[in-house]
Amino acid sequence: MKLDAKIPEGPMAEKWTNHKFRVKLVNPANRRKHKIIVVGTGLAGASAAATLSEQGYQIEAFTYSDSPRRAHSIAAQGGINAAKNYPNDGDSIYRLFYDTVKGGDFRSREANVYRLAECSNLIIDHCVAQGIPFAREYGGYLDNRSFGGAQVSRTFYARGQTGQQLLLGAFGALQKEIKKGGVKMHTRCEVIDIVVIGGQARGIISRNLITGELTRHEADAVVLATGGYGNVFFLSTNAMNCNASAAWRAYKKGAAFANPCYTQIHPTCIPVHGEYQSKLTLMSESLRNDGRIWVPKKAGDKRPANQIPEEERDYYLERKYPSFGNLVPRDLASRNAKQVCDEGRGVGPTGQAVYLDFADAIQRLGKANIEAKYGNLFEMYNRITDEDPYTTPMMIFPAVHYTMGGLWVDYNLMTTLPGLYALGECNFSDHGANRLGASALMQGLADGYFVIPNTINDYLASNKFEKVSTGHDAFAQAEKEAKDKLDRLLAVKGNRTVDDFHKELGHLLWENCGMSRNEKGLTEALEKIPQIRAEFWKNVNVPGSADDLNQALEKANRVADFMEFAELMVRDALDRPESCGGHFREESQTEEGEAKRDDENFCYVAAWEFKGLDEEPVLHKETLEFEEVHLAQRSYK
Repeated sequence: MKLDAKIPEGPMAEKWTNHKFRVKLVNPANRRKHKIIVVGTGLAGASAAATLSEQGYQIEAFTYSDSPRRAHSIAAQGGINAAKNYPNDGDSIYRLFYDTVKGGDFRSREANVYRLAECSNLIIDHCVAQGIPFAREYGGYLDNRSFGGAQVSRTFYARGQTGQQLLLGAFGALQKEIKKGGVKMHTRCEVIDIVVIGGQARGIISRNLITGELTRHEADAVVLATGGYGNVFFLSTNAMNCNASAAWRAYKKGAAFANPCYTQIHPTCIPVHGEYQSKLTLMSESLRNDGRIWVPKKAGDKRPANQIPEEERDYYLERKYPSFGNLVPRDLASRNAKQVCDEGRGVGPTGQAVYLDFADAIQRLGKANIEAKYGNLFEMYNRITDEDPYTTPMMIFPAVHYTMGGLWVDYNLMTTLPGLYALGECNFSDHGANRLGASALMQGLADGYFVIPNTINDYLASNKFEKVSTGHDAFAQAEKEAKDKLDRLLAVKGNRTVDDFHKELGHLLWENCGMSRNEKGLTEALEKIPQIRAEFWKNVNVPGSADDLNQALEKANRVADFMEFAELMVRDALDRPESCGGHFREESQTEEGEAKRDDENFCYVAAWEFKGLDEEPVLHKETLEFEEVHLAQRSYK
């Protein structure tokens, strides 16, 4: 395996423009001859399927939901970044690029990040043309608010439901193409495997989640837009059916997996409240614009928040990071919340929470203005906790949210498996070791609307595609392997549920490979994961059959992949004894407890190659070079 990032030559600001001119094109008449499979219908997948169909390609799109509009992008709340500089506060494409590289702790590829910043303004124009109801200020301009890791206001938003509104725009574009016949939509279908013929991705095996039927689908290229792997921890802010299976199957077929240890812990989530909780709920980072985060100064202070006087409160982020205050990047906000709770100053029944207090903002702006900005978020918090955040501070605590690692891709978003592309959270390319808030929606739409339509042409125009039938031996073999795995899961007939195993794995990862990691804990996890996996295959209980709707079987198939993926994730974390962004190694920190990078030894992308389940994977390194934003230890003080 050779990593060739295909980064264009020339000045940073000209790379993308020059690259679009130099790639080969497919003329409109020939596009109709090519079929492309798009897996996933979130922002990246829906926008890619719609745009490629508009260009004339035959598209087959797949989602495990009953409708594309049910994709998990709907859950993104706070906003989407763009360098429009409407507030006239000093923003620019370069500043967005700079903030993103710095926020990712210098572990992302500069060229990809600059292109993302360039595309950001096009996204806003496109979405406004679609009718997305962005918030507006009194003069009619689109309103902006701040997010962590930036000193400018560049986040466009629609109250606390930005992801939902943007997804409805992409969904409308997709539905138009379905109606025209350019997109054939498969709902309630899950990708079981990637089919490789002649060293190229040429199709997929899909399972109908209603009937259990396995089907074969051929294509000239396959685009994965299947999100991240945060649910490997069991408790996360992701929907429960989010999984890593498509990306993991691609890895096992030859696509390198990059930086799997880079996971993001979001600082503003509703705390864990019970042993039988199945997921966590995110409170948008946008709340940190007006909410102040604090804990009591004295350990063990259990008085209600409103009874603790101002002089006995510690607004620890404002104290430690005066330049950014409550709007430090997510990794800093999360680690500091954990630190004050470890000191015994956490609040709530478990002591694993901090306050997010809106009293000052309500007094300054009035309740009506706060309600206009965050009303649906406050309502959601009230329904879950039965507390009124207008009168009592919210309680929040960090939780697994996003994953920066993913399939390795080059500048064209192609993986190391020719013909297989990865978009959005499914790839590794833009966020380094820590994603800035409001950048996920930006990347998903940039990849789908503007990048893949300009890069996939080069592959299709540069290769001759022999006609492939679903009767090919590679399809038959992939289908047989998929069926054998499902049958094996059903045949175990053990005594433990899938969720029981998933919880055990997730707890191990949270404790040993979560907000902070160390060599001892990672080594322990690396020893225990194979044991849990072996027990899973001996003692899991999956009722029902493979021939109809069977959600227990769906879960078991995904958790089986998590059992394998977790080992790679921990191995990657153990192999990187530096702290960077969301990857905090306790052995590598400054005297003040901040992340301490080791640029001399670890300024690279770790791309792992599969060699067999019982074999050690091979590590390949893509050296990261910084021409524009020079390497420096991050400071938000």
